[in-house]
Order: sequence, then C-alpha cells, then structure tokens
Amino acid sequence: MMRLPLFRYAAPRTLDEAARILAAEGPSAMLLAGGTDLLPNMKRRQQTPAVVVGLRQVEGLHGARWNGGTATLGACTTLTSIVRDARLATQARALWEAAAQIATPHLRNMGTLGGNLCLDTRCNYYDQNYEWRKAIDFCMKKDGAICWVATSSPKCLAVSSTDAAPALVALGARVRLVSAAGVRDLALADLYRNDGIDYLTRRPDEILSDVTFDTGAGWRSTYWKLRRRGAFDFPVLGVAAAARFEGKGRDARVAEARIVLGAVASQPLVATEANTFLAGRTLDDATIETAAERAAALARPMDNTDFGLAWRKRTARAFVTYALRELRGDDQRAVRARYVRHELFAAGSRS
Repeated sequence: MMRLPLFRYAAPRTLDEAARILAAEGPSAMLLAGGTDLLPNMKRRQQTPAVVVGLRQVEGLHGARWNGGTATLGACTTLTSIVRDARLATQARALWEAAAQIATPHLRNMGTLGGNLCLDTRCNYYDQNYEWRKAIDFCMKKDGAICWVATSSPKCLAVSSTDAAPALVALGARVRLVSAAGVRDLALADLYRNDGIDYLTRRPDEILSDVTFDTGAGWRSTYWKLRRRGAFDFPVLGVAAAARFEGKGRDARVAEARIVLGAVASQPLVATEANTFLAGRTLDDATIETAAERAAALARPMDNTDFGLAWRKRTARAFVTYALRELRGDDQRAVRARYVRHELFAAGSRS
C-alpha cells in the first residue's frame, strides 16, 4: 500500500485567504481541488508539498455563470457538473464531450475543471512508484538528470494529458489567475509551455480561479479522444475542433477555425497553419483532407505513452478528419463508437 507523506493542511474559505496562505508558504505549498491527480502523485513521492491548501470550501469557485453569450466556470466546478449541464452540452459541445470522456463517473464526481487544466504531465518512465523509478535511476522530471524517452534531450518530454485544455483552447477560453499580488487574465493557450517539467506559466503563488469563453451563434465544436480502453485511461491523442460558419448547410463557409491537438507534446498544440487554411472555405472532402494533413504534421509522438509511434501519427490525421466531418454535419456516431470506444449520452443522463 502506498501512503501519503506527512503534510499540513489548510482549508481557506475565501480566495483572498487562500492567496495569502500561498504567498506565506511559498513553493512548499500546493493546491488541492478534487485530489484525483495530486494525491496519487504524493503517494508515489512525485510531489511532496509541506502544505496542502484545499480549495473545496472557497466561495465563488463553483458552478457556471452566464452573461449573454459568455460562460464563466469556476475552477472547482466538478466534471460531473459540466456533463450534467444541458446548456454546455449544446453551446460548448467540445468541453462537454471532453469532460464526459475523462476517467470514470466516480473520479468525475471528485475531479474539477481547474484540476484537469493544471494536470501534471505524464510519462511511462515517470508515472511509476518510487521503488520502480529508483531502480532505473530516476528521470529528469523527478530526482534524476536524464530523460529516458530521449536520453540526449535537454528537456523533459512528459506529455500533457488534460482533456479539457484542448477543448477550451479551441473555444477561445481565457483564465483568471489570482494571487496576493494581484490578478492576471490570459488566454488559456498561454497557460502552457512545451516543457514536461515547467509546463505551466502559472506561478506557485497563483490560483486559477475561473475560465471564461464565448458561446456565440454560428460556432460548432467537438472533441475526439484516443485511448486503449473506452473508460478511465488518459488520452494518447486528443483532437478538439471548433469553427464559426457563415451560411447554412454543406455550402456554409468557415469564417474562423481552431484545431487543437492534445497529448502529443508537453502542451496542447494549436494547428495554426490548418486553421488559417480553413478560413473562407467550405468543408468539402478535399479541404478536410488538406487541413487534417497540416494539423497532423504537429504530432510527433514519442515512446512515453501507449500504442506504436507510426500508428499514433496516422491516427492524428484520421481524428482531425473525423472531427471536421462532424463539424460539417456528418453523422460520425458509428466512427466514434468504433475508434473512440465511447458512447456520448445526452446531458443529464449517464455518461
């Protein structure tokens, strides 16, 4: 049995109180929301904070707020709450689909939006118990000096495994970071770095308090996730796609597009070249094929997650194709059931 290390626990009731605790404790303190990522990491001695600051009782960090076509979700909103929100299911489909495919119902009951956005990067050589990692002489991400994925790499190649981040980046989301020194607002895409160790631009004294995004008319979005099992597993590939259309039917033109790849690098990757290519075009088969090829060029899988490298590369292209066909209006349910191995249910029902 793996046991937690000793730590002190703080349970602030306000965001200001939580920020003051972080400022006083410094880097030795870490935030706890649902605990589905931090607590297992602590048991494996990957993270050993002296102080754990619980956010569950902090006012204002829970639930969704709507202001016209803008939605704001508190960072401690549970994934289950997102899945049960019928308005998100229709107006922020990519986020709803991403949340519905995270882990299991029990973990979604505990896990939070903010926790998934700040999820630790993952790697076959890192996500093992202490004794296993010690036996191979540890790795660069924790206690060692070598990246066992690529021994000559100057940086850690652990993979971003958040499902919510690609979906929300595709939706153009922004986040608010609160500290005792003030407040910072930034695009969600700017929260991440392509570095397996230093993967967040959030400072240790900052709290991600909420996420805001527009749900304006004309936008459609979707999220496709690859994993070995149809439940529980972290993504080996995530493809989020969102597009704003002008016109109706299959002749509608893409006014703006956002394709984002997850789980292929240490941060979600925005497919800028493919997004630019799609603007002003209809989603005919040739356009979709070209956009998928340009987006998949970003995927350079490493041997640190599941499945073979060449197959994962090909699957990135295929999943972008499926996502764009779905945005076009094609019925992709049979394809999703075959390859994603997950059936999505209506909001309010089981997921």
